[in-house]
Amino acid sequence: MQRTTMTALKNDTFLRALMRQPTDYTPVWMMRQAGRYLPEYRESRKTAGSFLQLCKNAQFATDVTLQPLDRYPLLDAAILFSDILTVPDAMGLGLYFEEGEGPKFERTLQLEADIQKLTVPDMAKLQYVFDAVSNIRKALNGRVPLIGFSGSPWTLATYMVEGKGGTDFLNTKKLAYARPELLHHILEVTAQTVIQYLNAQIAAGAQAVMIFDSWGGALSHNAYTEFSLNYMQKIVAGLTKNAEGKKVPSIVFTKGGALWLEAQAEIGADALGLDWAVDIGSARKRVGDKVALQGNLDPAILLSTPEAIEKEVASVLASYGKGSGHVFNLGHGITQWTPPENAAAMLEAVRKHSLQYHQ
Repeated sequence: MQRTTMTALKNDTFLRALMRQPTDYTPVWMMRQAGRYLPEYRESRKTAGSFLQLCKNAQFATDVTLQPLDRYPLLDAAILFSDILTVPDAMGLGLYFEEGEGPKFERTLQLEADIQKLTVPDMAKLQYVFDAVSNIRKALNGRVPLIGFSGSPWTLATYMVEGKGGTDFLNTKKLAYARPELLHHILEVTAQTVIQYLNAQIAAGAQAVMIFDSWGGALSHNAYTEFSLNYMQKIVAGLTKNAEGKKVPSIVFTKGGALWLEAQAEIGADALGLDWAVDIGSARKRVGDKVALQGNLDPAILLSTPEAIEKEVASVLASYGKGSGHVFNLGHGITQWTPPENAAAMLEAVRKHSLQYHQ
């Protein structure tokens, strides 16, 4: 794939923090920062139609990605507007969305014959994603870095086996324990797919990449290493450099993954995402200077008041303490019920209170 060369960055604070380099303040972005809590996003959905139609239209995806940046000038990064389930969709499982029920698949991987047929798809099936990345980079014009992303193999496998998200994962776990070789086949094929997928995003212009392991925390202690962490390590090792020959920073985020922070810090990623259940100061002590940390305000706090938001932001920043290596974020995606002015209050509080930790 042809590599994209773009305008130099005007604000590289986010990338510097990921690489644990000095910054003037703690950079911040929000998971799901382009989403249903924004009235302009809801208007875009009316025009574009379904969520998938929005993702597959490069111009709409670009417009939506830029919406939070236009509203909130204190954001330090943009993230590609897409979905982790584009990958299993390209693998032929038939992604669709049911109103009020979330994503589902027409076909699942539960029979051995279906599992054995699974192969790495032609990346041309995901060209709409790479077109969006390139388009967004051009539209950003160096304003802030662009984050590309994928789901982790384990998380994607749960959707492919169960046919939907948010379950107890009993079919996937049954496969893990009764026929581990079949689950490993799914995970290996998916890992190789994700490597190609993220590298194509990098070639198209992504300046950092993030692996979302949304359901890794559902695994037992040993199963997490075998079925999730090992495959994320393969992906990180397989990432290529950008058009300038520079390393593209990577972030790994396992929701509910605080038990494995030390192990996560050893897989070669530049940063670890944290959910809100772990104290970020304790996490910093546990991982030392091996990785940067991203997080970890409880998204529910944004449903409260500006005063409560400022207090909690100050608490997270104080817990991390002085020095670089912290990217402020939520501990999971922003909820659709968040008042947009409360997100602004959080961003203002991060800038106001973080300056003292970078002097």
